[in-house]
Amino acid sequence: MIIEQDRKPKDLLPPIEHLFELSASKIIDIEKTWNLERGAPVFTIKGKYTTRGWTDWTQGFLFGSAILQYDASGKKAFLDIGRKGTVENMATHVSHFGVHDHGFNNYSTYGNLLRLMNENRIPENEWERNFYTLAIKISGAVQASRWPELPEDLGYIYSFNGPHSLFSDTIRTLRVLALSHQLGHHLMGESDQATNLLKRLIIHAETTARFNVYFGKGRDFNDVPGRVVHESIFNQKNGSYRNPSTQQGYSPFTTWTRGLAWIILGFAEHLEYIDSLDDDEINKLNLTYFQSKSQVVDRFLGVARITSDYYIKNTPLDGIPYWDTGAPGLVNLVNYLEKKADPANEFEPVDSSAAAIAAQGILRLGRYLNKNSEKNEGSSYFQAGLTIADRLFSEDYLSTDKDHQGLLLHSVYHRPNNWDHIPAGKNIPCGESSMWGDYHARELALYIKRIAENQPYLKFFW
Repeated sequence: MIIEQDRKPKDLLPPIEHLFELSASKIIDIEKTWNLERGAPVFTIKGKYTTRGWTDWTQGFLFGSAILQYDASGKKAFLDIGRKGTVENMATHVSHFGVHDHGFNNYSTYGNLLRLMNENRIPENEWERNFYTLAIKISGAVQASRWPELPEDLGYIYSFNGPHSLFSDTIRTLRVLALSHQLGHHLMGESDQATNLLKRLIIHAETTARFNVYFGKGRDFNDVPGRVVHESIFNQKNGSYRNPSTQQGYSPFTTWTRGLAWIILGFAEHLEYIDSLDDDEINKLNLTYFQSKSQVVDRFLGVARITSDYYIKNTPLDGIPYWDTGAPGLVNLVNYLEKKADPANEFEPVDSSAAAIAAQGILRLGRYLNKNSEKNEGSSYFQAGLTIADRLFSEDYLSTDKDHQGLLLHSVYHRPNNWDHIPAGKNIPCGESSMWGDYHARELALYIKRIAENQPYLKFFW
């Protein structure tokens, strides 16, 4: 991609204002028409949200989007939608032992509401605060309970596929684990054995870095620096690593770009969190492979850098990726990396949701480097994030059709399963939205808006 060096956060305020204007009507439309007995809305078909998936992993994005809309606009009606939806519908997600992705559902709702109270954006209320706090504490501990031990003091929060499966997605959801730790909670086991949630977060991140991220060290025939695999598989008898895998990418030896985006944002955001901790809080964990906080920071920074570099190098000029860097139809899009991404092409779909997720991570990485005296490199990443956001917030990607319930167009869910809607006369999915894409477009817009307006920095911790 080509990085626009002259973009400033304030330059994006007009399109961000437009985004939240569009967003408001779409949230109200879904609130009026969606029957929660159908489960959570997942993605659109012909502009209308429908449900499909393995679990209700998108319900938190539904109510979380209304909370973000309140954050951006100050209009209480959206706070009421988000708060009511959280209280009435999210409890089962807090205690859900069958999924890995607690942060998607529970930080987006309980976590955002607690953040707003901490920021004095909603009135202080002791019982309301205790309600959000308890939900986050329990959610983090439940998430941490999904844990197979590996050799070398490694381990991971396993996906809903089973104990053999480590997803790249999970790293983004660990902010609920981090927040549970910050609130003073532990996972309690037999004989009152307490498990430190911060330690579990760091071990999961290290396991993800070793097995789901590539560093160009000859691990396999396609060990390209910064490449990401969606899933790693482990032998449950002895904990040995078996092979790379994928559920939503084209193959285990190509990079599913939304998986790449989850890694970028997850590591960048947790880099900010780890950096905020006291050295002693890391030292007392007695980690086998990290003797100090600075070593943890360096590891998270290294992963965020190498994956961001891979994204920038392997994405079309405008920063919008196709759904997989090895998708077979890309061979028909001659020199596709030297052009803007084309959602209307006939061979492979783009994935705007991957762009929305990655952009926030690259911005956070850039800001971190700027704050830590690496301004040249930091500015490059920050400008890359603004370049992606500027393109996403354009008319080509925002849904201006009042009858279309989605906000961010050209999102893809599960290409291998052929779940995404293909319009009549087209060969590939296009023109549709997803609940995670819409949520992360809003979160990206809010992140930039706060920086442009010198508001408090958007972060999950305090």
